[in-house]
Amino acid sequence: MIKFILRRLLNAIPTLILVSLFVFTLQKLLPGDPVLAMAGEERDPQVLEYLRGKYHLDDPVPVQYLDWVGDVLQGNLGISMRNDQPVLSLLKSKLPVTLELSMWAMLIALLIGIPSGIIAAVRKGTAVDYGANIFALSGISIPHFWLGLLLILFFAVKLKWLPASGYVPFSEDPLRNLQTLIMPAFVLGAGLAGTLMRHTRSAMLEVLRSDYVRTARAKGLLPWTVITKHAFRNALMPIVTLTTLLFGELLGGAVLTEQVFSLPGFGKMIVDAVFNRDYSVVQGVVLCVAVGFILLNLLADVLYRLINPRMRNAA
Repeated sequence: MIKFILRRLLNAIPTLILVSLFVFTLQKLLPGDPVLAMAGEERDPQVLEYLRGKYHLDDPVPVQYLDWVGDVLQGNLGISMRNDQPVLSLLKSKLPVTLELSMWAMLIALLIGIPSGIIAAVRKGTAVDYGANIFALSGISIPHFWLGLLLILFFAVKLKWLPASGYVPFSEDPLRNLQTLIMPAFVLGAGLAGTLMRHTRSAMLEVLRSDYVRTARAKGLLPWTVITKHAFRNALMPIVTLTTLLFGELLGGAVLTEQVFSLPGFGKMIVDAVFNRDYSVVQGVVLCVAVGFILLNLLADVLYRLINPRMRNAA
């Protein structure tokens, strides 16, 4: 297992290089000049020259890229042009917010999506199946910002049960932390639950038609034992893959939800960085999300081998 993990990590190095090249080159094509935005209205030529030299923007693009990669390998992601703070410290302050939100959203999605998918597959063609499919399509189709605004209007404005926006760290007030995250987590989790339900249902239907499930039923095993021990375990492979990919999307894709609920996470930070042409922050966030995707894919591969013993000796 250790050799397998090391081999996967080595294979991820070219992916990280391509991602860094893509992000670094693409952001140079964005319109606008960050130095002009930083210099103020007067835009003194000496100030412009000083700022370009300070952030190495007067160097050729290949030199800038190599300097940035060299700093990253030393654990330095650069300095934010907007607030003159290390990018690494900004990531450390924002990552826990998005990570906590993503974990809550994924928990909600798993608790709703997988059981409803199993029940819909077992009760195929019944009212339960149709109702689960309607719920799944609704969760996938409803825009996050619209659902978020409805929840704020109902639970925060009318009932006054939950705060409309903001974030309180868990270390300061656990209850308040849960109150600030429950609505945005449900907004994200509802869409993920619909996707998980559809894939779980498809995987379960395929497995329930297999010979070994019919054999287990013929032996007189309890229906719940057949579903959980024989069918669901063999349907886990595509569900594990989808779950890891969806969690990776949450880390970098909760932009609208964090904006609606004013959560100081990755989404809000990268939007502000793009508008302010804060290149170092954009590079740091995208690189962090790329590393997250790679680690999640590695986690999925490890889970494959734990779920399916036949894969443990595979290359």
